[in-house]
Amino acid sequence: MPIIDVHSHFWEYPRDFQDDFRQQARRARAGVEVDLTVRFEDYEKTSFPDVRTIVFGGKAKLSGLWVDDHEVARYVASHPRHLIGFLSLDPTQPGWQKEMQQGHQELGMKGIKLMPMYAGFRPDDERLNELWQYAQTHQLPVLLHTGTTFISQAPLEYTLPRHLDPVAIRYPETRMILAHLGHPFEGECIAVIRKHPHLYADLSALHYRPFQLYQSLMLVQEYGVWDKVLFGTDYPFTTVQASVQGLRNLNQMVEGTQLPRLNEKAIERLIYRDSLPLLGIPE
Repeated sequence: MPIIDVHSHFWEYPRDFQDDFRQQARRARAGVEVDLTVRFEDYEKTSFPDVRTIVFGGKAKLSGLWVDDHEVARYVASHPRHLIGFLSLDPTQPGWQKEMQQGHQELGMKGIKLMPMYAGFRPDDERLNELWQYAQTHQLPVLLHTGTTFISQAPLEYTLPRHLDPVAIRYPETRMILAHLGHPFEGECIAVIRKHPHLYADLSALHYRPFQLYQSLMLVQEYGVWDKVLFGTDYPFTTVQASVQGLRNLNQMVEGTQLPRLNEKAIERLIYRDSLPLLGIPE
């Protein structure tokens, strides 16, 4: 069974973002600067054979990030056996409706990526009803950043997982991925994905905070939602190999203690979960 990485980026410095974004991104890894320019050969070296990867750019004028979907489409076309492209939208900017239709109908993108706090909007704003209706009508899964951010000008209020609850009530057939398990609002994220059949969370960019991830997955275990959690990396911030190893090493931290153990079979099922049918993406 191949691994499905539901969360990876494609962007290039300085074409897609400037020094302010690059410098602030150092906060993501506690001051360590990551080379944010993505090259498939680098991803492949730190991955495993036959991994299928969902990839997107990102659009957030407020934060100084803008990746044209045509660039993502070219990247996907260069490695079609491995990559699945999502279009990106910033609904605070004019023309997003046209970009949505073009990304889907002309570029063949299979889903939508939103960055609410990076762009400065709440996903449950009724002005976005057209977006959510389009996603539901055309069966496009929507992946949203939820949780913390390293960008100073990005309002945390807009990234709370609770804001997806009213959207899921209005558009119950729309499949969504709440990225990063909503950290540090994991409990809120779990409460939201548990109650809606088509809402999921991914574990991208969490393994390098291992005790936090252990506690988060213990909540997943206690709430019985292992089946609602998907594997993802957040490449280039981390890699497939490092993410898998980080998940498999979590129980080692509590050896010799009376703390409960995570279900290791559930962790393996998570790593090898076939996420594409869950998201309505054809093989």
